[in-house]
Amino acid sequence: MGQQEQVATSLAGAVSEEISASLAPVDAELERRYPGDPGTRQPVHTVYVPGDAFTAGTIRSWGDQALALLDEHAPDASSFAAVLGLSDELAEAVHSRVRAKLEREPIEDLRVDFEDGYGPRPDAEEDETAARAARLIAQAYRNGTAAPYMGIRMKCMEAAVRDRGIRTLDVFLTGLMEAGGLPEGLVLTLPKVTYPEQVGAFVRLLEAFEKAHGLDAGRLGFEIQIETSQAILATDGTATVARMIQAAEGRATGLHYGTFDYSACLGVSAAYQASDHPAADHAKAVMQVAAAGTGVRVSDGSTNVLPVGPTAKVHDAWRLHYGLTRRALARAYYQGWDMHPGHIPTRYAAVFAFYREGFEQAAARLTRYANRTGGDVMDEPATAKALSGYLLRGLDCGALDIAEVARLTGLTRADLETFASPRRGNLTASAQ
Repeated sequence: MGQQEQVATSLAGAVSEEISASLAPVDAELERRYPGDPGTRQPVHTVYVPGDAFTAGTIRSWGDQALALLDEHAPDASSFAAVLGLSDELAEAVHSRVRAKLEREPIEDLRVDFEDGYGPRPDAEEDETAARAARLIAQAYRNGTAAPYMGIRMKCMEAAVRDRGIRTLDVFLTGLMEAGGLPEGLVLTLPKVTYPEQVGAFVRLLEAFEKAHGLDAGRLGFEIQIETSQAILATDGTATVARMIQAAEGRATGLHYGTFDYSACLGVSAAYQASDHPAADHAKAVMQVAAAGTGVRVSDGSTNVLPVGPTAKVHDAWRLHYGLTRRALARAYYQGWDMHPGHIPTRYAAVFAFYREGFEQAAARLTRYANRTGGDVMDEPATAKALSGYLLRGLDCGALDIAEVARLTGLTRADLETFASPRRGNLTASAQ
């Protein structure tokens, strides 16, 4: 060994202590405002079904309709790959996994809609529909036919529909409580939010329900839909969406981009209202930056071009939806909306192709990082976090299998979760 270095310092320990004491409020603020990703599964899509159309068989019906469309318009791996431009290496794996997903879990996140998809109804009718939704969702969780995530989208907090929205939420949540309690996968969606004060009012509403039923404070979370320009930029020039996240007091779980309401708000003509419009890109970029580190996830919107009609028209709609989904994934929008059973084959095809085509490279890079071996890319902890997060998302949706991930990386799921975030790793460890 060489000569031992002499270590000398100039600052007294009190200097460090003084600096730490001065930054203690900042440390606490960082922890409160930026807790990081919650470490739970994020669904790849949300399916909206009008309240009056939702039945006990909705989820299975969507899966069956999607399979029937595949059988009619792309009956095998090669024909499906030709429509979407998949490589020969991906064709069979993607096609077989899509079919298996449609048979096993066709919908990952379902929202029974009482807003635009449902519209104004007589109060007695909406009451009955909300009560029925609660009964059917509770029943689905009991018998194992539920989607991983389910809930409702109520009417917004604007004056004209506020009371109706509050009552619908109350009827729905009370129905769940009477049917055995709130399911773990419950999700609530608050649409057309324009001011942070509307978010704060919704928080107070949820607090009142929790107190009425003796629930733990914070048990009820919710998504915020961004459908107006004012939700992105306030009159004083601030980013309203960032203030909305703070107004939610830790209850916000997601920000969902509303493609058509937002586009119309900016005056975009109907023919150009799409999730890849520059106005949409700007809104989602602001949402993404505002949500980064807060634990709130961002979801893309939808396309209203439906895969119906003759085969050529179905194929065109599939290509459009596939391309928009792949575009969103590349921009780190890992969730979107699907409007029709015909959208879910291409939703899963895009998601599965995205994770499978980058799987081997991600696995190799993470393995080199974990083993401290060299390679042609110098990765840092932040990149290891992204690589492991990529693999975990692939596992969660069914694009990847844990056996093949372990074979290429030598890592367990718990290892991946530790790399993705200490918080996520700790959640897994505590559950074992």
